[in-house]
Amino acid sequence: MTASHDEPGDLPGTPSGAAPRMASFGEGPEGRPARRERGLDEHPREGFFERTGNFVRDVRAELGRTSWPTATQVRNTTIITIIAVIFFAAYLFAVDRLFVFLLDQLARLIGAAA
Repeated sequence: MTASHDEPGDLPGTPSGAAPRMASFGEGPEGRPARRERGLDEHPREGFFERTGNFVRDVRAELGRTSWPTATQVRNTTIITIIAVIFFAAYLFAVDRLFVFLLDQLARLIGAAA
């Protein structure tokens, strides 16, 4: 048998050997369009207030599915954040003072040599 698939029995996966039908671009699993095309809406365009109402209902539904932290969790993460900010502020202050000291010493050294 050759590597070409000229014979009907050569293609794997199907009893007749024919390749399975490939879906066309934009075609869903049942042959329906997978997305709407512009200008082909079944329903007329909703007005501003209908869209706003839908948005508010969707937001409320999403907020209902949200897991909210307890007061203890909020307090603990706030304390951790404040401690981290204080630590990094002190660290950056110390590094800044060190660089200022080193640059002053370098300026004195260069200024004394000139």
